[in-house]
Amino acid sequence: MALKLIALDDQDLGIVSAHVQDAVMKVSDLEFLPAAKRFVLTMNRFVWEAKSSLFRQHNERRQAVLHFDRVLGAKTSGIARDKPAEVLSLLAISFVEISKPAGIVELIFSGGGTIMLDVECIEARLADIGGTWEASSRPVHRA
Repeated sequence: MALKLIALDDQDLGIVSAHVQDAVMKVSDLEFLPAAKRFVLTMNRFVWEAKSSLFRQHNERRQAVLHFDRVLGAKTSGIARDKPAEVLSLLAISFVEISKPAGIVELIFSGGGTIMLDVECIEARLADIGGTWEASSRPVHRA
């Protein structure tokens, strides 16, 4: 079943973050649209909500779009914008309130990459847009 989520506060954003953990995308899949005040990420997300059993782990990915509205600015750190084919792996999304309801949405990638979105407020949407395919493995995080 296709997933559709909306985030309007930091608790909602935590739920979205859990669903996009380990999503992969290319640098070219990141787009800031200043005139529309929108930041868009097209990704292949790992389907954490899929059922698995003791004998068979059901690993799958789906293409999805995550977009943030009411974005005033976007900054990157540790992401080579001049390498559009470079693959990024999203670890988490967090929010730091600056002046209620405005703040910074931080997208944290493996390898130290970060995107910081200056937002008027939290307004994000995540939607699966394509079919599902089997993933060869389940993401693992070592402490």
